[in-house]
Amino acid sequence: MNFWWILYIIDWMLFIPVALTALYILVFAIAALLWHRDSPNNAKQNKRFIIIIPAYHSDDVIMDTVNSALGQTYAQRNFDIVVVSDHQKEMTNMQLAQMPITLLTPNFVQSSKAKSLQYAILNLPQFKIYDAVVILDAGNMVEPEFLEQVNDAFESSGTKVMQCHRLARNNETAISRLDAIFEEINNSVFRFGHLAVGLSSSLNGSGMVFDFQWFKHNIMRVRVNIGLDKELESMLVHEGIFIDYFDTIHVYDIKTDKVKDFNKQRGRWTYSQLHFLVNNIHYLPSALMNSRYDHVDKIIQWMLVPRTIAMGVIMVMGIILPFIYLTLAIKWWVVAAVILLAFSIATPDYLVDKNWDKDFLHAPLVTIGGLLNIFRAGRDEAGNRLDAFSHIIRRLKPKKKHKK
Repeated sequence: MNFWWILYIIDWMLFIPVALTALYILVFAIAALLWHRDSPNNAKQNKRFIIIIPAYHSDDVIMDTVNSALGQTYAQRNFDIVVVSDHQKEMTNMQLAQMPITLLTPNFVQSSKAKSLQYAILNLPQFKIYDAVVILDAGNMVEPEFLEQVNDAFESSGTKVMQCHRLARNNETAISRLDAIFEEINNSVFRFGHLAVGLSSSLNGSGMVFDFQWFKHNIMRVRVNIGLDKELESMLVHEGIFIDYFDTIHVYDIKTDKVKDFNKQRGRWTYSQLHFLVNNIHYLPSALMNSRYDHVDKIIQWMLVPRTIAMGVIMVMGIILPFIYLTLAIKWWVVAAVILLAFSIATPDYLVDKNWDKDFLHAPLVTIGGLLNIFRAGRDEAGNRLDAFSHIIRRLKPKKKHKK
């Protein structure tokens, strides 16, 4: 096999998944642009909510989150707040203990968001009855009308789970702006755009609302340390439960502002995407045969090339190929135009400013770091499981009795 055949094979192996990813994003971005949703009607009854806030090393931001959750116009008798303070400072816990919330302070050997949520559910008083659970991250902030809006939307939705609209709290650096842009592209493509064509939204890690009984049962089945939202999505599509999305209910989230943290975050997400693709790909034939379109779409989503990687591949191929064989580069220029068009359609107007084009130039530049962090995330996940297993073995191992 000569050089040209190898070049053609590599070129098309890279081009096909990237082109399909760009086309997928464009279709749903256009759908989101052309669709409008009416505001939900006022709810007939006030549901009881439990707000759970997992907080891991979040001493600097947890107080803002708790204060915004406490400052609701919703009747205080109809909601409770639980903060799972994991490995936080003693002073932070003392401040939290003085607030009208339930404070839990576990000491996990290996911490994860899933473990914190499980711990919260296991430690809820048995006499408490709730209709729905709201998941917020430490660092999230909500408006005073948040629970009123959630109550109206949850009743009108008629499903067991809904996702709120996450917005950026900060945009001081190019990385935080890029993170905010990608967040809104996700909202347009994977949430609002999906609703426009009758498919389920995707979950977003926080700002999620679940039927309490469903969540209480299924959160205990979560085993992953990375990709909690994807595992919950997998459970929901298996049960045929529709995930709704309300773009008018806002949850303000702190975006990462450092390249290292951005790369690490994307690496973890890409690893979890590959993990769930491998574990769910065998469901694709049966989902197709049984017309379970949400399930099919979810598996297709996990097949998509992550955007930063796609943009990096497009840039590399679009620059290198003209010096080797100009004809091969043309299709890469076309797909570059398609994906930039999709991004521009999916990005809301308030984020399109003088820095918008400059911010996107950072995406290919951080691709290499993101790729390296995929393998690092996989190594860390394997190490975490091994450490947890070793800890269990050490606890079960009988202690030797010393002779007197």
